[in-house]
Order: sequence, then structure tokens, then C-alpha cells
Amino acid sequence: MDRREIAAILAYIGRLDPRTARTGTGEARDQIAQWHELLHDVPLATDHGWDVRRVVRTHVLDSPYPILPVDIARAWRAHRRDCLDRHTDPTPAADPDDPAAWRAELVGTRHAVAVGQTPPAAYRQITRTDKRPDIETRLRADGSCIPPAVRAELARYRPTRAAREAAVAAGRPDVLSVPCGWCHARAGEPCRQRRLDLGGTARGNAVRATPHPSRVDPAARMNQRQVA
Repeated sequence: MDRREIAAILAYIGRLDPRTARTGTGEARDQIAQWHELLHDVPLATDHGWDVRRVVRTHVLDSPYPILPVDIARAWRAHRRDCLDRHTDPTPAADPDDPAAWRAELVGTRHAVAVGQTPPAAYRQITRTDKRPDIETRLRADGSCIPPAVRAELARYRPTRAAREAAVAAGRPDVLSVPCGWCHARAGEPCRQRRLDLGGTARGNAVRATPHPSRVDPAARMNQRQVA
């Protein structure tokens, strides 16, 4: 702000808070000089959310103390810091093989955001849109968000899940849907080798390719209840 803008702001503050008004010519001149020294690099207003008058009104409404130039300077620094935090450097138009020009364009863009000449550039946000009707139809037909061709390709990397899905598709019970009473594997987990030494302590923790027979009957009973 230049001295004329500082004088206009002081007149505006004096109308809202008469305690800050200076009636003497010398006092008013000294006040303008003091405020200009602290606020010469603070803009009066920008097109992107900054206005000194709004800062003044907020201070008069919220604080019982007269506003000082440092209050405006701190508010401007907070606003500038927020803009820079929300800013994402766009790809410069300069030649990438010219580091000096590339850096100069980045610095110029950040400076324009810092002084309020341009708004911060942010990444494009993901917006909510209505679901495509063909996706809804495909989900109802396939029963899953994973297409059958992709599921077939994944089967060799997750054989346990593939075996469970094949059993359900064939109408057989999903044996892993119940816990195992022998190796104490939880529902959904494969059975593990459980050997006992002479002292009765369990040994071994290798995953079994097939579940223990003790899981078959409980899984069959659960499948019957679900069908009924």
C-alpha cells in the first residue's frame, strides 16, 4: 500500500473505532509514516480473497483493543502462507533443458501467488459423478467388480481364494468359511500343519493345500442353513 492507501485505511478505521483517530496534522503524518513502514508490501485488496477492510472489521468486532499495523501484517502473512500451501506448481512452458529459465518461471509463478496477483493453482479434484448405467449392468451380471477374465488370470496367484470361489459356484460348501477345530485357523484363513511332539506341544506352521477334514462337516451344516 502507498501512503494514500494507508491514509484511506486509517480514515476507515477511525470511522469504525474512533479511538485510533488522530486529529492533529503532525500526529496524523507520523501515524501514516509508521503504518506505511510496516505495510508498504501489503496490498490493499486482491481479486483472490484478500481485503484489508475485511481484516479491520473482523478485528474491531472480535478484539477490545485498537487495531495495530502488525495485526494487518500478520493477517496478510497468514493469508499468503495459506495460498502458497494450496498452490501446486504448474509445469513451466520454458525449455526443460534450460534450468535457469525453468526455475525463473517457477519462481515468478510462486511470487505472483504470494503477492495476490494470481490464485493458487491446485490439482484437479476428483468430483462426484453419477454412475454409468453400463457399469451397474455389468456388476449385476458378473456379481463382482472384477471381470471374469481378470479373475481367471488372478487365480494362479491366489489358489486358496480361487478354490473357495469354485466351490461356491459349484454349489459345494465353502470349507474355509468356518474356523478349524484342529489347527485353530480362523474363518477365512487356510489350515496349517499342526504336528504334535512327544510332549504334546504343537509343531509346524506350514500352510496346507487342503483344509483339515474337521472343517468339512461344520461348513456343510452352515451351507444347509443358508440354503434353507
